[in-house]
Amino acid sequence: AVKTAVAAATAAFSLHAVAAEPNPQMREVLDAHASLKPKDITKLSAAEARKQPSPADGVKALLKKKHKSTAPEAVAKVENRSIDGPAGNKIPIRVYWPKGEGPFPVALYIHGGGWVIADLDTYDASPRALANAAHAVVVSTHYRQGPEHKFPAAHDDTFAAYQWVLAHGAELKGNTERVAVVGESAGGNMALAVALQARDKKVQMPAGLVLVYPVSSYDFETPSYVENADAKPLNRDMMKWFFEKYMKSPDDAKNALLTPATNADLKGMPPTTVITAEIDPLRSEGATLADKMKKAGVQVDYKNYAGVTHEFFGMAAVVDEARQAQRQAAEGLKRAFAK
Repeated sequence: AVKTAVAAATAAFSLHAVAAEPNPQMREVLDAHASLKPKDITKLSAAEARKQPSPADGVKALLKKKHKSTAPEAVAKVENRSIDGPAGNKIPIRVYWPKGEGPFPVALYIHGGGWVIADLDTYDASPRALANAAHAVVVSTHYRQGPEHKFPAAHDDTFAAYQWVLAHGAELKGNTERVAVVGESAGGNMALAVALQARDKKVQMPAGLVLVYPVSSYDFETPSYVENADAKPLNRDMMKWFFEKYMKSPDDAKNALLTPATNADLKGMPPTTVITAEIDPLRSEGATLADKMKKAGVQVDYKNYAGVTHEFFGMAAVVDEARQAQRQAAEGLKRAFAK
């Protein structure tokens, strides 16, 4: 009877996948972020959600607590500009230069935030790290966000930013024959969309892609969505909220640019680095995307980082895995630029 009860309990347990535990460094960041009392964005308007403390703010709070500098990683030069968008709009960009004279290879960097929240300030750490580690000019681009601007507004803006880099990169001491695209989360989704559009519209292809926990499907029942349904800082309800705010209708989820792991023809994509986090609803679709790209003949370097959550990539000041992932991303860029 005892054996039967144990077997039944084990079977029941396996039906409810349990999220992995964050490692001690990641736990410190999550605790520091929680101390800032972020509200549940799914209960807020987009405007209110944009004012909530971000995981990047959690990193700063942790550094302060440890009496460490909160100054950003130094690069040779940073400049804010704006460029013309495709709808008569202006797109804010921020350019980061590494030390040296150039011409440098160029990386377009697209930040995350579910197409709804976050901006160039929220995601300042990643482009700084990549400018130094890949010895490249990094152009970080913003974009119109939902719900004020529905799909494909953000995708249109990021593709416009890519075309701007191709046309104007030389003015930035960049070599426009060597241009890659990097994105985190929703930015990873749009980085791949840039390459898909470049292929289909006969525009110069990116030399390489770096996709960090990219949004790539519209399936909320994957193993990682089930395990991490209540994870922090990203959970299933938040992802549903992001999609709802950005999509005009559920039909948008069938569009290859929004759901490339499910709906895109991935042939002809450039060499791609895919990075995922263990404690992240998006882990499974990132792994699926990497696998489908490989099957389409794309050169893929995929790694899942254990013990860390969504948003870990920009946390190199306090999380060792972020340093490792940034190194992996930079090596991928350097290989792509060398071809």
